Amino acid sequence: MPHDGTPGVSRRKVLQLTGTAAGLSAVGGVATASPGRDSGPKSNEVLVGVSAGAGQPSDVVAQYVPDEAAVVHENETLRYVAVSFPDGSEEAQQGFIETVTEHGPIKYAEENGTYEALYTPDDPKFGDQYAPQQVNADDAWDTTLGSGDVTIAVVDTGIQYDHPDLDGNMSDADSNHGYDFVDDDEDPYPDVLSDEYHGTHVAGIAGAETDNGEGIAGTSESAILSCRALDESGSGSFSGIADAIEYATDQGADVINLSLGGSSGSSTLKNAVEYAYNNGVYLAAAAGNDGPCSDCVGYPAAYSECVAVSALDADETLASYSSTGSEVELAAPGTDVLSTTTSDRGDYEKLSGTSMATPVVSGVASLALDQWDLSNTDLRNHLNDTAVDVGLASNEQGNGRVDADNAVTTDPSGGGGGGTCGDTSTSSSVSDSLSDYTDSDCYYYNWEYSSPCQVVVELDGPSDADFDLYVNEGTGDCPTTSSYTHRSISTDSQEQIVIDDPDTSAALYMLVDSYSGSGDYTLTITEKTT
Repeated sequence: MPHDGTPGVSRRKVLQLTGTAAGLSAVGGVATASPGRDSGPKSNEVLVGVSAGAGQPSDVVAQYVPDEAAVVHENETLRYVAVSFPDGSEEAQQGFIETVTEHGPIKYAEENGTYEALYTPDDPKFGDQYAPQQVNADDAWDTTLGSGDVTIAVVDTGIQYDHPDLDGNMSDADSNHGYDFVDDDEDPYPDVLSDEYHGTHVAGIAGAETDNGEGIAGTSESAILSCRALDESGSGSFSGIADAIEYATDQGADVINLSLGGSSGSSTLKNAVEYAYNNGVYLAAAAGNDGPCSDCVGYPAAYSECVAVSALDADETLASYSSTGSEVELAAPGTDVLSTTTSDRGDYEKLSGTSMATPVVSGVASLALDQWDLSNTDLRNHLNDTAVDVGLASNEQGNGRVDADNAVTTDPSGGGGGGTCGDTSTSSSVSDSLSDYTDSDCYYYNWEYSSPCQVVVELDGPSDADFDLYVNEGTGDCPTTSSYTHRSISTDSQEQIVIDDPDTSAALYMLVDSYSGSGDYTLTITEKTT
């Protein structure tokens, strides 16, 4: 049954501090994503999310599907199905979206939209690299080149994994170094080498072989996992990209590179990046190529789980095409970046875009992970703390231009002086239960530190129910399901909200709400300072 936006039960409770926190626990189980179906966008499909505890998603949705449509795809981990309609039935799709969401087990319904690869191609030209030098990767290599112990998943077009400058760094986590979610097979090799080169270019920036006497040097010597979710036209469906993100997470990827995006969000994609982030993955995403603009960061980069990356020219000015906005977290070189390309295009070429800036950040992240033992949240803080101010506005550069040498030579524990977010932390937790979909609990938390750098709110609820988490920061009152400053509403009861530089002018208020089902839960708040 749909909620009316007000908590059914609001028992206000003060959380008592319980001392220093341990690290964030992993959440959720590991399961293999159902692969994609056919190539390209799927404008005739509707994605339907089903709450945990309601039963098999395909069985739940099937009873509401009209005769002319059919369930064609299911992802049990993210708990959504795709319903296919005949071509030209847009009105029927909209009617289905409106009616199916009136049923209690249905969490959301949305069109299966399309994201594009975010690059601006130039004519190929010969030239030396500048991107590794601009982020001081060449200095960082004196400390570490990176290693195959760290995996970067490239969710993109297929990678030409037999390229002589990539073949030595491809991941062996799965056959043929990844999976193809476009053609539904185990070989993520490009279908058309002359057209499908974006993923190969992105992979080379992040992890082409270094010091091998061949071609270019990648930012790191990491293992590259190919997750083909975009076809030869550079387009991919929400469902294919979501499945690829889940697959990469389950394969143990440390970093997921998302050099893709669009102007609209997606509940299916949001659940996928939450799944990855809650399982310890660092997600770097292209801010977009809609510049010049002042507030136009696209999705999935705009999601809080992702690090939105803007693009710089060689002189460290903002690239004219780069999207900007408050979501931008880091900047990196993105214009005329020389990298690997497919053999049909000459093996190497220069391309421009936030697609090119993003794998620079992914490569630096992997160098830092090879040097330091960091969680994804600590890695995120570390790269932000060690970034270099290049004189741009905060909505253009975020915390600054990513810097590889700083990232591998600065001790994240604060040994280099100045302190790092998380050097000191405290944790509070409370356990309780919700009885049914009308039930909810409201809590407030009084800040322990005068200037916390981050607060993490985690909900661990029953596997057979769908509990959601809402937070109000700086408002001094309890959130509702329709009024909040932050929320996490996946189709299960494992939720996490991370707030950097939280507003401490009022207590932090949290609402645990049952969308469906009942059971016990634990709410944990971890406050961090330097």
